[in-house]
Amino acid sequence: MDTLGGAEFAPETTYLNTASCGLLPRRAVAAVQALAEENAAGRGVGAGSFETVGDVRAAFARLIGVPAERVATGGAVSVHVGLIAASLPAGAEVLFPEGDFSSVITPFSVRGDLKLRYAPLADLAEAVRPGTALVALSSVQSADGRIADLEAVRVAAAAHGARTLVDTTQSTGWLSVDAGAFDYTVTGGFKFLVCPRGTSFLTVSEEAQESLVPLHAGWVSGEDLWASTYGPVEELAHTARRFDEPPSFLSYHGAAESLALLEEIGVEAIHAHGTALAARFREGVIGLGHEPVPAKGSVIVSVPGLTHRHPDLERAGVAVSIRAGYVRAAFHLYNSTADVDRALDVLAG
Repeated sequence: MDTLGGAEFAPETTYLNTASCGLLPRRAVAAVQALAEENAAGRGVGAGSFETVGDVRAAFARLIGVPAERVATGGAVSVHVGLIAASLPAGAEVLFPEGDFSSVITPFSVRGDLKLRYAPLADLAEAVRPGTALVALSSVQSADGRIADLEAVRVAAAAHGARTLVDTTQSTGWLSVDAGAFDYTVTGGFKFLVCPRGTSFLTVSEEAQESLVPLHAGWVSGEDLWASTYGPVEELAHTARRFDEPPSFLSYHGAAESLALLEEIGVEAIHAHGTALAARFREGVIGLGHEPVPAKGSVIVSVPGLTHRHPDLERAGVAVSIRAGYVRAAFHLYNSTADVDRALDVLAG
């Protein structure tokens, strides 16, 4: 099976580690280099283009299925989550899956005055109860690739008046998620969206926008950007842009090219490609006598009992990661059946 990225990607290893960091397409690298050269030469005005940031916002909105007016841009998922955590009243109960990614949990835990509760991922919907203020979870678990039953969680939260926060970092780019069904979503751009680090996204429902205080608001949060540069901002943006962080222009100029490529290929095609490769790897690992963590339909495959083989994979130029005691492989548009077979050959000795 050929890759979907074609000449846009040039890995020098058998790269099966997108769940840690995606590869940058050549066009994104070129955009970052062009802006860096412009800054070095003193050409242009400022360090980058707000219009480009707007293009990235719109492209992400199309990928995740919400209007661009509901998308805020930033640099890290934990900052977005921290904004949401700060909005909760003291004593509010937040429900998480056991073992979810720390950036989803820690902004709430450091407050010290919230009630945090945990349940197994498979039982999360049933664990929502009267008094639960927020259910926060990842759409796809970082450690092992398990896909959450988001619809069951949404229905349970609505029945009990709880809001929902979904981290789609390990899904957006290969798995369609209806972001409009949730109060908040957060997404890191540097994994399956193959954007540079320093790009992240927050979506906020219109109702939930009213409960968030833009604690890090600055001039970029103003409705009229260039009339908001001195003194207190008189009028914040009427959209989710009020929650923007000042942009890392180099990252966003690269992200514009990365998201354009994903839109050209299409999430459905990427989904079919990645899940087929992951299924091939699962079957091969089972054939070698190992049982992956059950994660039906995921592009992430985590295998217990193989961490001692990680040095062998590294020496052979096969890039995977160790997470939660598993060898974790992740498959994306730039991978091929040859990559799968190379990893299996190394594991077979």
